[in-house]
This record gives sequence, C-alpha cells and structure tokens, in this order.
Amino acid sequence: MGPLPTNCYYYGESTTITTVKNFGLLLACAVLPLAGFAQSGSYTLTGKVGPSASTAKAYLRTVSAGAVKVDSADIKGGAFSFTGAIADPTKAMLLIDQRGVGMRKLSSAQSVSFYLEPGTISIVSPDSALHAVVSGTKLNADNEKLKAAAKPSADKMAALMQEYQKATDEQRKSAEFNNSIEKRYNEIENEQKKVWSQFIKSTPKSLVSLDAIKSVGGSVPDYADVAPLFASLSDEVKATKAGVEYAAMLTKLKATAIGEIAPAFTQADTLGNPVSLSDFKGKYVLVDFWASWCGPCRQENPNVVKNFQQYKDKNFTVLGVSLDRPNAKESWLKAIHKDGLAWTQVSDLKFWDNDVAKLYGVRAIPQNFLIGPDGKILAKNVRGEELGKKLGELLQAKP
Repeated sequence: MGPLPTNCYYYGESTTITTVKNFGLLLACAVLPLAGFAQSGSYTLTGKVGPSASTAKAYLRTVSAGAVKVDSADIKGGAFSFTGAIADPTKAMLLIDQRGVGMRKLSSAQSVSFYLEPGTISIVSPDSALHAVVSGTKLNADNEKLKAAAKPSADKMAALMQEYQKATDEQRKSAEFNNSIEKRYNEIENEQKKVWSQFIKSTPKSLVSLDAIKSVGGSVPDYADVAPLFASLSDEVKATKAGVEYAAMLTKLKATAIGEIAPAFTQADTLGNPVSLSDFKGKYVLVDFWASWCGPCRQENPNVVKNFQQYKDKNFTVLGVSLDRPNAKESWLKAIHKDGLAWTQVSDLKFWDNDVAKLYGVRAIPQNFLIGPDGKILAKNVRGEELGKKLGELLQAKP
C-alpha cells in the first residue's frame, strides 16, 4: 500500500484543499454559514490571550454569500474585541497573531473555530489559541461540550498524524507500516463517529448537531450513515436554511446510493460531441470524477489506467467527468494525454459547478461510481487496490 489516499474538497469559496485522508488536517479550514436558526442581531466578541508583541493582531474570518470577509483588531495587553451585526449564526474562525507576523503566516494552531451569533462571545486563553475556551452563547456552549467529548479521540488522531509525518521515507514505503497507520486511523475515526453520533442524539435541537452530522459523513457521506442522524434532529433545526440545504443534499445522496439507477446525464466530450451515460448501457462503466488540477486524482490515474487495460475486453470501460476550470480546456487535454487516459472524457469546464458533479452530489474528488450493465450503481469510491478487487469479483470469470 502507498501513502494514505487524499482528496480535493469544495468549500463554497471556489477553493480546493488537499488533505491526507482527512487525517485531522481539515481543522478549521472551512467557514460555513449555518443560516437562520436565531434572529438577526448584534454581537460582541471579546478575547484575552497570553503575552503578545506590540504589533499583535486578531483576525475574524467569516463567509457571507460565498464571499470571505476578514476583520482585524489590535491586541493590547493581551485583550481585543470585535463588534458587529449578523443576520444568521455562522461558523467563524478567529486567528491570533501574537507575534505580529501577518495573517498569511499563521498556522492552524493559531486559530479558533467558533460560532458567531447575536450576543456576547468570550474567547479566553492563558497562553495561545491552542488552549482557548469559547463561552457566552448557546451554540458555543454546545460546541465546547462536543469538543470536550471528542478531545480524547482528537488527541489520538493528532498523535497518529505526527507519527506519520515523522516517519522516514523507508517506513512510508513499507506496506506493514502503512497498513498499521491506516488500521489505527480507521479505529480512531470510528471512535470519533461514535462521539459525534452520541452528541447528535442527545442534542437534537442544536445547529451544532447538524455540523456534527457533516463530520460523521466526511467529504463523501454515505446516505445510510447520515440520513438516520438527520431524521433525529428537531423540526426547528431541519427548517433552517442549513437544514433545508442538507435535506436537499440527502435527496441527491439517496439517488446515487448503491443499488439505485444511476442518474442520467449528457455532456460534451473533448471534441464537443454530446455523450450520454445511456450510451454505455449494457456495459460495466466506471464514472470517474477528476480534474487536471487535482493532485490526488492524477496520483490515482495510473491505477485506473491499469484496471482499464486489464478489463477493457471484458465489457468494462471508464467515463471520465472532469471538473476543470473555465478556459482551461488545454490543461484538461494535456492531462488526458500525459496520464494516458484512453477512454471517453466529458466536461462542461465549469469547475465545481460541473452539472454532472452537482447531479451526483460530488464535492470532493477523486470520486467514482461503478455502474452495472442494467444501469444500477454497484459500488462507490473504489480506489487503489479496492478497484481491482471489485472488478475482479465482477469480471474475472467473464469471457
């Protein structure tokens, strides 16, 4: 086994982030609007941290309608404050620059994720952002409760991440080492999911639980895992804008669950000719979502090529759907040629707004859907060795 698999993610800001199998690196990278759970109103955010340079600053980062907004405040005597008005509760990020080096040089250890909502919010630490405690409003109280419950597994994940990062190149080439890391990662991830699930069931009236469901699901949620948890939320949470949006996502997720008929689509190939999924009826087809700019996708491509070559004469093919950017057709074509992708490729060159990606609820790549001759989805996100094993099960005995 090689390095742990990675993905590129969409966060609603036309940005992508690459992470090592989540591996604790998502941290507070995304700032997602929660929408209308409470009435709009003014907020006051006060903070207190340990010794700071005279040039120290605090930065408040929020997102509204897809636009990133950053406010700043000087830190004097370790104290700072922000005031403003907000229409809806929002998950925000506070970055603390105690040395005055500038926001772009700050690491995740110097940030605090919290809920910005009407009222007075306090963020206090004896030293740095790493040990900050958030209080003052209901959502933040709920969030601190969840963080405390999740801390043991979060600490284990951080330690595992550190072990992997400190490993030598020789260790990372070892199948035994990588298998051990992945096994322990999966065990810790399961622990985390149990904590999140327990919190959701015990706190159904909090928007924090809706975010916890997103954590359970990860970048590629399974309908069977998240739908029952969403059903357990209060009607009030479900009726929020965020709740309605998540319900819509679940509808798409159910439509692409294993055993369902794959949603039909048509998109242009590299020559501009329309290609439909129905053109492949009667074949096993791997609908492969990727992009030329996606490093993890390009790393997975040799594995897809190997399996395509092995099974292309056994009623199997691949249909690539690229999420390349507008005006980037040349990059798309070069990647196809360089990676030796000898199967049909389609794209509307709309980046994350690709119509097929939206139809299939794809917000992380690489992703794939293995569809049978009858049009039903047989498997999802089979990558690496799993792809070869699955195709072998289905096609090895085929003439």
